[in-house]
Amino acid sequence: MHNHKQHTLWKLGRGHRLRYFCAIAAMALGIGLSFGIPLVTQATIDGPLATVLGDKSGALDDQPSSLGEVAPLSAAETGRTWLQDLGQGFGLGSSGQIWLASGLILLLAALSGLCLYLRARLAARASEGIVRRLRDDLYRHLANLPCTYFDQVDTGDLVQRCTSDVETVRMFLSTQVVEIGRATLLILLAVPILFTLSPALAWVSVALLPVIIIFALVFFRRIKVLFERMDASEGRMTTVLQENLTAIRVVRAFARQDFEMEKFSARNSEFRDHHRRFIALLGIYWSSSDFLCLAQIGMVLLGGAMLVNDSTITVGTLTAFVEYQFLIIWPVRQLGRVLSDSGKAMVSLQRLRTVLEEPEETHLNPRPGEKFSAVSGDIRVRDLGFSFKPKSATLEGVSFHLKAGETLALIGPPGSGKTTLVQLLLRLYDGDQGSIELDGRNLQQLPRRYVRTQFGVVLQQPFLYSKSVKQNLMIGHRGASDDEVFESTTASAVHDAILDFSDGYETQVGERGVTLSGGQRQRIALARALLRDPAILVLDDALSAVDTETESRILAALEERRGRRTSIIIAHRLSSVLHADLTLVMDKGRVVQSGNHRDLIREEGPYRDLWEIQGVLEEEIREDLHSKQTPKLQS
Repeated sequence: MHNHKQHTLWKLGRGHRLRYFCAIAAMALGIGLSFGIPLVTQATIDGPLATVLGDKSGALDDQPSSLGEVAPLSAAETGRTWLQDLGQGFGLGSSGQIWLASGLILLLAALSGLCLYLRARLAARASEGIVRRLRDDLYRHLANLPCTYFDQVDTGDLVQRCTSDVETVRMFLSTQVVEIGRATLLILLAVPILFTLSPALAWVSVALLPVIIIFALVFFRRIKVLFERMDASEGRMTTVLQENLTAIRVVRAFARQDFEMEKFSARNSEFRDHHRRFIALLGIYWSSSDFLCLAQIGMVLLGGAMLVNDSTITVGTLTAFVEYQFLIIWPVRQLGRVLSDSGKAMVSLQRLRTVLEEPEETHLNPRPGEKFSAVSGDIRVRDLGFSFKPKSATLEGVSFHLKAGETLALIGPPGSGKTTLVQLLLRLYDGDQGSIELDGRNLQQLPRRYVRTQFGVVLQQPFLYSKSVKQNLMIGHRGASDDEVFESTTASAVHDAILDFSDGYETQVGERGVTLSGGQRQRIALARALLRDPAILVLDDALSAVDTETESRILAALEERRGRRTSIIIAHRLSSVLHADLTLVMDKGRVVQSGNHRDLIREEGPYRDLWEIQGVLEEEIREDLHSKQTPKLQS
């Protein structure tokens, strides 16, 4: 079982944490460089620019003018700035110092941009690596979950978790984690600088920051609940969509398009309503936070103007304050979006952890040191019982012994437990009582994957991949030669049909084999199982879609291989099981008759009744066909 601690963001980040730390370091350096720009601006305004403007105002005083006296733009006698000292060190005058300041601003902006690029690149590589591991873990875990889990969940919801929820986590890791660090660093670095420049104006500059942050935190709590509801409703909508796409032919065959459209529309409306509330809450946050941020900037301008007027600070200092406000206030305002995405990511990660915490199948692979050879196919079942639901037995007291190389036939009405018995033999489920022995070894003591490699199963509704016919055939035996492939398709009476396809064995099969007929799908699935050459072959009503003549050819081919493998055949037509060594007649989870064909038709019971009914029907069909083929006598 997976420990949920293994899927926290910190645990998922193993192997990529250094990249994140380097991204944060690059971001911190970039922020530090960008914080130098307002200081250069301040030094320029209070230094060379003030000197140039002062000189011009002095020149105007020497000429007659009706404009009155023009005051210099510097607000107070603050002495020389570091920029003037640096410029004069290079022998630059006031104009040269302004050009030097412009060059410094461009250099700082370029270096800051480079750092931010490195931050984005490193964070993207780290997040993609983490999410790739998350997808791999999720897919691997789903592949090893027991069938009981899939019996209870919606496929559409699982698809939603594996796609949309994973993407939400990826977006959070690639951008929002770094953005949280950025907002934090901006506040930690900017506030000390502001208090150094002017403590009085610094208090004005941070007055509304706590309000904005608290507002963002309250918003985060609300948005998390809304997103959880929205994500769940999207999962339900995806389930309806997935079901309709999978069963599109059934929907059309029963002309249920309008009904299904109404069902989808209801789920779609539910998702729309949750999404609309989500967007409405975002609108409230953005408009309110815009007001708070602009109010904060307005307070700085008003307070700064008053301090400049009192000669407490310089115009350059006020300009620097305004620039710092723009540097920190909008990232802090973005904190709401960051927290919003964080809330969504937490919900998505929790939904993923719910899947990842599900216990996997026990004893899936051999334990260290365990070695197993191929089985001969001897199966012994003793008093086997099983139920999908409490107090509702699906199988009860089933017992039989099938020797290696023999054929077992299972017949009975739908729901009698035939397929369930096969699922227990494959260890898709484990029995509640009794035991199953394979070559004398208790099945529950054998690794599940090992047990399944000994079986070749052909289902009534076989699944084919959207690949070529040959690729589908070789799924269970990738190294098979062409002769082996042709032998298996000949035995399943599908070789000639494949040759008639447009590209023969290279013909592409549509999704789930929809471009083939039901009989062709069953025969290709049978050939796939035969090519694998398993110790035990299971045919779960696998010939139901083929005609009687083709069925006879397939059964004859299987009869030639009699004794090479143990066979289990589930069938409704008794013609398919006439030569079985052992036939079990099942009803309501119990074995009501057992024996071979000769024994069963001699005794009263459902087998003889079914034999007589099918025999009469087949005779009537033959007579009907014969009468249609015989020309009528002219009267």
